[in-house]
Amino acid sequence: MDIFQLLIVQPIFNLLIVIYSIIPGGDFGVAVIIFTVLVRLAMWPLVKKQLHQTKAMQKMQPELARIKKETKGNKQLEGVKMMELYKKHDISPFRSIGILLIQVPIFIALYQVIQIFTLHRDKIDQYTYAFVKALAPVQDLIAHPEHFNETSLGIISMTGRALTTNPFSINIVLMILAIGAAYTQYIMAKQITPKNKSKKRLRDIMSEASAGKEADKSEMNSIMMGSMTKFLPVMMFLIIINLPGAIALYYTVSNIVAVFQQSRVLKEDTDEMIEIADEAPVTVHKKATAKARAKDAQPATIIRIKAKDQGSWQGKKKG
Repeated sequence: MDIFQLLIVQPIFNLLIVIYSIIPGGDFGVAVIIFTVLVRLAMWPLVKKQLHQTKAMQKMQPELARIKKETKGNKQLEGVKMMELYKKHDISPFRSIGILLIQVPIFIALYQVIQIFTLHRDKIDQYTYAFVKALAPVQDLIAHPEHFNETSLGIISMTGRALTTNPFSINIVLMILAIGAAYTQYIMAKQITPKNKSKKRLRDIMSEASAGKEADKSEMNSIMMGSMTKFLPVMMFLIIINLPGAIALYYTVSNIVAVFQQSRVLKEDTDEMIEIADEAPVTVHKKATAKARAKDAQPATIIRIKAKDQGSWQGKKKG
């Protein structure tokens, strides 16, 4: 085995086979669901940091626009001021790719694990850790690979595909799962995409740029993110329908958990703002004594006298 197989594929394989072996009746679909939830929970600290970064970046848009206006086209000065602003707010523009860097190897490894269970069951013994082989269900699976249960709940094929071309066929259940993966991807992206107040489209900005008008970077980024929010789910659907059902199940469950995680973090941000507002100093008006009321009344009388004197002076001036 190479380094990737040894450090990523084999651990994922063993975690899945352990979960699969402890589920009564052996349900690979349920094992994938449990595995997915565990992965998302393990990524929770990183998810939280990424979402706080995303929210902070959205809140900084007015400051970034101000920097662009102040630098007047000086790209070098603009870049320096932007980096100073990021440093001030402890924001790293590259930190947001952390989850992607974790998800991609898991995706590739999970696909290879499914290949082992479906096409290369003779390698199950090779990939299983020694202490995992002590489990009776695992021993049975190694001795009788044909006992592996490829369906979940008796209806969802974990190894089949939603769409096959030779011969052409559509698996309705897996097609619904693929749609679910795409839809949850849209919801997940929509939660963190800033609202575009401008009604301009990308073609409008490109047209203005060709006419010599410099495009507003924040406005362009907002439009691009809005377009990606709609494009990514479609691309996800087209990919998922050609992959094993276990991958579709993994992505759907992962997206559902991500939606709940993002909702929680975004709610925490809102609650934090409310707490800050509640902590604002409040002036407490105590019951005034007779002496205090007399003291307060005196300046008020002086103000009225001044106003009267001013009016009299203005009258004499006119006379």
